[in-house]
Amino acid sequence: VQLQASGGGLVQPGGSLRLSCTASTPIFLINEVAWFRQAPGNQRELVAAITSEHKTTYADSVKGRFSISRNGAKNTATVYLQMNALEPEDTAVYYCRAISRARAHWGKGTLVTVSS
Repeated sequence: VQLQASGGGLVQPGGSLRLSCTASTPIFLINEVAWFRQAPGNQRELVAAITSEHKTTYADSVKGRFSISRNGAKNTATVYLQMNALEPEDTAVYYCRAISRARAHWGKGTLVTVSS
């Protein structure tokens, strides 16, 4: 499974961004997709996750501001992370991870910078 993350960039506090993670595999083969982030000097942390049953999980720090969703096509699956009301503390490299057939697959990160 190859994952391609995109959508990062520079945004002002209070702004919005939408991250996309596209997997090179049919969506029915993916059990869960999660977004993680890692800020300089910090450990990688879970931001949000969505299962094949559309059950979602969010870190407390992003509840009410971020929303994760997924859709799928014949040979690909895409998961979105809509990020609203961004704060400087959201600045980090964001990574997506997919669980497929009991294996974890990571994509390259996309940088999100929240700054005025």
